[in-house]
Amino acid sequence: MTVMTETTQRTNTATATRAGKQEGATQGRGGAGAPAETRGNTAIADAVVAKIAGMAAREVPEVHNLGGGMARAVGAVRQRVPGPGGGGVTQGVKVEVGERQAAVDLDLVVEYGAAITDTAADVRTNVVNAVERMTGLEVVEVNIAVDDVHLPDEQDESEQTERRVA
Repeated sequence: MTVMTETTQRTNTATATRAGKQEGATQGRGGAGAPAETRGNTAIADAVVAKIAGMAAREVPEVHNLGGGMARAVGAVRQRVPGPGGGGVTQGVKVEVGERQAAVDLDLVVEYGAAITDTAADVRTNVVNAVERMTGLEVVEVNIAVDDVHLPDEQDESEQTERRVA
């Protein structure tokens, strides 16, 4: 989990005030006179950024699925298990979150016929916009690995499992 904070600003103001210097009226002040955005810390968990990135990547129509072959197979089994932990939204998504920045790695399966470089660019743009808008973090990179191409006549692992069980 990552904590974004304005403590540096408050520390510098407190040091200057102790030294007899007066800073700006609202800089780093706590209490009723301080701006709301400087009152406290905001913590954004890695899982939150991963979910946002996963949803944003799936919004691109040419993306069939996220995750490599084994990850998709395990994900199909996990979705059948009741309770929490089905977490398919973050399948194929890895993130590193710092205080003010985030990096995202995605494993994609694209639809056959899609221009892979254009699809990757669309995914990258969508992920950067969504993560930056929702978290305020700067996205420094979105690395994309295309692991597979979904052919029109192929079935998903979950569809194959359903037919065997039914």
